[in-house]
Amino acid sequence: MINAAVIGLGWWGQTIARALAKSDVIKPLLGADPLEGARNKLAAETGIATCASFEEALARSDIQAVILCSPQTEHAAQIEAAARAGKHVFCEKPLCTTGADAERAIAAVRQAGVTLGIGHERRFEPAVIDMKQRFADGEFGQALVFEANFSQDKFLSLPANNWRLSPTENPVGPLSATGIHLVDLSISFLGQPKQVWAHLATRGSHFANGDMLSIMLTFESGASATLTAVLATPFMGRLALLGSKGWMEIRDRTHPEHPTGWDVTRVLRDAAPIVTEYPAHPAVRDNLEAFGRAALGMGVYPVPHHEMLANVRTFEAIQRSAASGRIESI
Repeated sequence: MINAAVIGLGWWGQTIARALAKSDVIKPLLGADPLEGARNKLAAETGIATCASFEEALARSDIQAVILCSPQTEHAAQIEAAARAGKHVFCEKPLCTTGADAERAIAAVRQAGVTLGIGHERRFEPAVIDMKQRFADGEFGQALVFEANFSQDKFLSLPANNWRLSPTENPVGPLSATGIHLVDLSISFLGQPKQVWAHLATRGSHFANGDMLSIMLTFESGASATLTAVLATPFMGRLALLGSKGWMEIRDRTHPEHPTGWDVTRVLRDAAPIVTEYPAHPAVRDNLEAFGRAALGMGVYPVPHHEMLANVRTFEAIQRSAASGRIESI
């Protein structure tokens, strides 16, 4: 097993620590957070030891990896510092907030020879894996359009001063919350993105950084993606790949935090629809364990650096487009 420290013990940091409780690949040995209440919550629920700072966790020789669940503005510096310390790094999304930061972070892990993982667990859902394999096998023909929606209302209970709702730390709230997962999936299917148009608004909440986001992406291949993320409506999750020979749609039954399965429809030309039910599966843990195995030299982490970088560059361009109202190049 690989010993890891979870950095940042908010909602998702606590979720990751619980997800690893049954892992035989990664042992969450330590949790770090400046807030005493967050440290106490983790210790009471899991028995994991805690400390108050990232630097303290980094200095421990018994920690081989860090799992960053910190605010996104801190990711780049923390990845570089962890790499210099010889620690493997799993980073929650977004990897960084600018392409330049992502380039430096990726260069740092390459130079240090450590593994870099990213919190895009949607790739590890069984239905998504099946869709990607069928697409690779040519079942759907030429990719035409990727459609996806990932919406939730979990942030309505957050205090107004939470960083997730900050227009300075997090200018396009729905993007970093859920939309960035859809950007990642579209890149994994369609390749290098080329241009983006994005519309951000606040219509169902008090959020200063928006509660609804619509994105139109074009790709170098000529395919396109239409993505939506809303933070003021009950959970909805769906994605579909439409090709020249057929299409496949995946609908989430519940939020990925507590998955209960997926309902999938697949349609090929001149054939009856095929409806399949996929049972619940711990995709969050699968992603972390894929990272852990790669760090232990037991395989290659399946999200390549160039796709991580394309995602961050798209993240940056979406923020520019949401502010300018114009089509922006990636």
